[in-house]
Amino acid sequence: MNIPGNLKYTKDHEWALAEGGIATIGVTEYAQGELGDVVYVELPTVGDTVAKGDSIGTIEAVKTVADVYSPVSGEVVGINETLTDNSELLNKDPYGEGWIAKIKMTDNSELDEMLNAEDYKKLIG
Repeated sequence: MNIPGNLKYTKDHEWALAEGGIATIGVTEYAQGELGDVVYVELPTVGDTVAKGDSIGTIEAVKTVADVYSPVSGEVVGINETLTDNSELLNKDPYGEGWIAKIKMTDNSELDEMLNAEDYKKLIG
């Protein structure tokens, strides 16, 4: 299972990559595997203000529907509109082209509360 060492992770199976005060958010390879084939992704709206733990969208898969939770607080400054027509990117490339949103963080220290790759590996067994 691919668990990149440069990302931070949540217990709810989201990942974050922080660059210059912007966190790119997505779901982990483990999460997409548990969901099965993704058929639809509901994205947040650019300009939305979110708090850590808020639902920022949903992923509809063959097996179930799951919320995507923001691992950081801030303003949504970008969304991956490609997922609207190509939701399967979440299954094919969850850490690359399957990213979900970009959030301008208001509290960078929230990243410190997230799991590193080793801790996430322990979480999922």
